[in-house]
Amino acid sequence: MGASKRIAEQYVQSFTPDIGSETHFFTKFITTRFGNVLDSSGSVIPLFTQQIQAGGPVTVTHHDVTRYFMTVAEACQLVLEAGAMGKGGETFIFDMGQPYRIVDLAEKMIRLAGLVPYKDIVLQFVGMRPGEKLHEELYHKSSKTLPTQHPKIMLCEAVIVGAESMNTSIENLISISERGSIFDLVRAMKVLVPEFKSMNSTFEKLDD
Repeated sequence: MGASKRIAEQYVQSFTPDIGSETHFFTKFITTRFGNVLDSSGSVIPLFTQQIQAGGPVTVTHHDVTRYFMTVAEACQLVLEAGAMGKGGETFIFDMGQPYRIVDLAEKMIRLAGLVPYKDIVLQFVGMRPGEKLHEELYHKSSKTLPTQHPKIMLCEAVIVGAESMNTSIENLISISERGSIFDLVRAMKVLVPEFKSMNSTFEKLDD
């Protein structure tokens, strides 16, 4: 879970009126969280396929890096289910099962191509990118999740920020970004998402 994604969640949730408010929305806004969708845009599957077809190397960031995966069909079905049960303002988290090691995925894809890992196709470990996490997180340890009527969909309890306050914060982020100060921008993001800790990047100094 990235800080920019969490801010986007907060923004969407801010469209939910406070209890007792006379404001009415025709649209019920909800957000969903889940891991990687296999073979989608940006997925490692097309990249690995291309690298295997080219004869390698297959590039993996770290030997122990793990990610959650689900199929396109599973993701679409659960998004529709969440949309049907949502009343507005909720954040739903999908049960992704157990995380999968990327190196295991790469090795399996090489074998499925009829080749032998580390013999026919070299696996190259290129190192973690700035800000990249070793293990994916769908929710912070301080968050509370509740079950729903669907066994694979959980509800994440979160404090909803009011629309006026959230709009002010977004305008502030836009203003800072236009000035070009990336450190000031990340500092402002940390105000909105205090649990955000920079990983493997120059922004770690802002965590103190």
